[in-house]
Amino acid sequence: MSRLTHLDAEGNAHMVDVSGKDVTSRSATAKALVEMLPATLALILEGKAKKGDVIATARIAGIMAAKKTHELIPLCHPLMISKVTVDFAPDTAASTIEVTATVKVEGKTGVEMESLTACSVACLTLYDMCKAVDRGMKITNLRLVEKAGGKSGHFTAE
Repeated sequence: MSRLTHLDAEGNAHMVDVSGKDVTSRSATAKALVEMLPATLALILEGKAKKGDVIATARIAGIMAAKKTHELIPLCHPLMISKVTVDFAPDTAASTIEVTATVKVEGKTGVEMESLTACSVACLTLYDMCKAVDRGMKITNLRLVEKAGGKSGHFTAE
């Protein structure tokens, strides 16, 4: 049985019943990479993008996305998220920004989808705010890197 759904005898998907699960501290961290031209990264880091503060806007977008995951991903449970962080690590030598999103909750189901959604939307916002100068940006390597709490325990990607 997956975190989000199970199939009934007819093969129909349903939201998983989590009412019997214990409330525990749960967290998940996702990462992705945005590749861009050196000039694009310079615009972002110097705060000279025409649309404004790219990093601050992408951070807010990621936080908002985590909170709306249940509206975007079918059969995801709405959660009372206790914390979302979205961080950006620019690498001028590689002309990239690594985006990291961590979501925490005290609940009966995990927050993997919330962290992945936050990371994705933060990356999409970076792209949107800079696409006028660099349509060739690439969003790559979106993945869950760590998850803690719940019945399945701790997971760290290799």
